[in-house]
Amino acid sequence: MSTTKPLALIVGAGEGFSASLARLLYADGFAVALAARNVIKLDALVGQTEAWAHECDAADPESVAALFAALPGVPEIVVYNASYRVRGPLTELDPAEVRRTLEVSAFGGFLVAQLAARRMLPQGRGAIVLTGASAGVKGYPRSAPFAMGKFALRGLAQSMARELHPQGIHVVHVVIDGGIRGVRRPEPPDAPDSLLDPDAIAKSTLAVIRQDRSAWSWEIEVRPWVETF
Repeated sequence: MSTTKPLALIVGAGEGFSASLARLLYADGFAVALAARNVIKLDALVGQTEAWAHECDAADPESVAALFAALPGVPEIVVYNASYRVRGPLTELDPAEVRRTLEVSAFGGFLVAQLAARRMLPQGRGAIVLTGASAGVKGYPRSAPFAMGKFALRGLAQSMARELHPQGIHVVHVVIDGGIRGVRRPEPPDAPDSLLDPDAIAKSTLAVIRQDRSAWSWEIEVRPWVETF
């Protein structure tokens, strides 16, 4: 892969929000790189965006290092959208599954953000986006591992913003508060506007990335207007 266009990398790419963002960035003139554990599922998106797809386990340091080493240049935008969760009563949770949830939800975000920052800092510019959830600001029953991971990711983003904003790197944490509409999750006929439109999330995210440095936001929340806070 080689490109003369600005480069955007999305780690944890798939359908929904990340696919919408990939298409939006491509239409905006970016070369798009996609990373996922299963790249076969990205075939359609690759065709739509002329993207480069790379197999990557976001929670594995060597895999993430190989991903960044293979990039054709320094990315202007890096998005961490990888997710994994296990649900259930606290007393019945499998510790191995809990560990995996924390590794993908938070540790992987650290790995990707660290390598992104190392490449962006010498140039004094760039944007790092971490996608969170309502579980990162309020814990739900039977969902302790996901809350633990998303709370950690939000803390990472806040700490990164305070460290990197003065150095020209825009850090953004996107709290996705609600379900996302999709082929496998259509909007219920009896509950219009109850799910987030992935294209709308992508537009809001790109708008934050484009903010003037004099008025940067480190976090935004997006939710359907009918969603309770």
